[in-house]
This record gives sequence, structure tokens and C-alpha cells, in this order.
Amino acid sequence: MSTPFEPGHERSEPGLSAVVDERRQLINLAYRLLGSLSEAEDAVQETYTRWYAMSRQRQEAIESPGAWLTTVASRICLDMLGSARARRERYVGAWIPEPLPDRTEWFGGSASGGRTEPADPADRITLDESVNMAFLVVLESMTPAERVAFILHDVFRYPFAEVAEIVGRTPAACRQLASSARRRIGAAQAPAAATAGQAGLVRNFKEAWEAKDIKALVDLLDPGATMTADGGGMVGTALRPVEGSERIAQYLIHIADKAPGLTLLERTVNGRPGLVAQHAGVTVTVAAFSLTGGRITRIWAVRNPEKLRPWTENGQS
Repeated sequence: MSTPFEPGHERSEPGLSAVVDERRQLINLAYRLLGSLSEAEDAVQETYTRWYAMSRQRQEAIESPGAWLTTVASRICLDMLGSARARRERYVGAWIPEPLPDRTEWFGGSASGGRTEPADPADRITLDESVNMAFLVVLESMTPAERVAFILHDVFRYPFAEVAEIVGRTPAACRQLASSARRRIGAAQAPAAATAGQAGLVRNFKEAWEAKDIKALVDLLDPGATMTADGGGMVGTALRPVEGSERIAQYLIHIADKAPGLTLLERTVNGRPGLVAQHAGVTVTVAAFSLTGGRITRIWAVRNPEKLRPWTENGQS
């Protein structure tokens, strides 16, 4: 997998700028490991808390602050992944990773402090193939160790010797973990040709939904398509996946009838064309899509307001 990430640079000076400069790398890493921006922010905050809790003498003894921060953040995420499994078993309905807007539309997040201005660029996630929704959903099926080994090695290019130190296993075991994860990704990854026409397909889907044209919707959906919604028990939504093109189309028309005045906007969702639904100017749903053979095969609709923070400050209209 070709990605822009590189292991942390070696640094001999544990000064403020050398440590703070790692924040964006850590946020990018933690989001991919956890699938949750809020949890990623918590993990990075805990990492910095541990750094600043050390004495100056201990900090100066660390040859590479970047490597230290990455190791600590990865281990924190590994622990969080273990506990997240139990929490998500109690989650109301399906759990979908938090969707992210395009860099030019990024609002909210801890850096914004509730202001209606873009968040600090250091908190933005680099959007590439390792954050598209289909990819993140597959990551959710992995064991915590598989996920950490795969992300560190295949996405962030850390050698298995370093991954082994972080995960607490041998390099050979980490190689096997990453290989197992790679097979899962390969089986679920849509071919590039299928995603190339996604913008036009999503636009046609939007227009058919707005027109309440059930036949057009059915034609755009694969007969075996699945729509999964995430309301987290906080807003009304289907608790189980809606399966089949006709059932999905009927469900979408039902939503349109129940929520007159719903505005649909074409937006980039996790690096790929998606839709944002707004009601009275407030973002209420963010939808990501996957397609095969020129038809939509998967729809992930995130409605949990806690997962829509980057979309709900200004700038999404």
C-alpha cells in the first residue's frame, strides 16, 4: 500500500517543538487504529500526559521523542481496542467508524473549542485509501494485535522489529498478524475502477432520492446491497442493516416522507464521494458508499451526533 507516512524522525532535542510536531502523526495513527476521532484525541492526550509527567532528565535521556510517542500512543490504542470490543457489544445498533470531512471542510474537534472556525491543521486526518469507510469497517473485524501490526507496518511503514517492540510479540508473529490482516483487506477492498465513477453514481443517487424515484434508486443499487445506520441509541434509525435494493429504496423514501425539508449535499466522506443530509441547516446524517460493477453495494449512514462533530460547526451548507 502506497501511503505518505514515514516513521518518526530521530531527534536529539526533546524540546517543545520537537514533541508537539509529532501531534499530527499521532492523530493520524490513532484514528486509523481506533476508527474514532474522539478516542484518537483521548489516546494522543494521554500520550502527551505521560511525556510531560516525566522529569526533564528522563526526557533528555530519550534519543528519539517521536519514536517514544509513537510507541506509547500505539500501546494505549492497543489497550483501548481491547476495551472497545466490550463497549461496542453493548452499543445500541451497529457501530460505524466516525466519518471525516474533506480537509477544506474540517470543523469542530477538540482544537476548535466549539468555535465556528477550522480546527487546527495538526488535528486533521490525512485522507487516503487507509481511511475510506470500507477499509475502516474491515479493520473493525480484526483482532487488536492484527490491526496494530497491520497499520504500523503496511500504512506507516514501521519495520517488523519496531512493531514487535510496540505490540509485545516477536517480529515473526507480527509479520503473520499483518499478513492475516492484509488478506482480510484484500478480500473486501473494492477495485480502483469501481471507485472511479463513485462521484457520478452518488450524484445520481442523491437526485433519485430527492425525486423520491424508487425505481431509479433500485436501479442504482446492487440487488444484494446493504445499508447500515449508526444512531448509537441517541437518534432514531434502523437498528439492523437494511438488505436488498428494493427494501433500501423503500426505506429511503420513507425517510424522505418523514423528514420534509431534508437537504442533501454532495461531500467528500473519508476521502471518497458521499452525502451529507441536513435538516434546518444542521447536519443529521453523513453517508459513505462502496460500489462494485457500477452499482452501490454498501451504504454506511452515521447519525450518532457524537460522531458528527467535524460536520456540525459552520461551513457544511
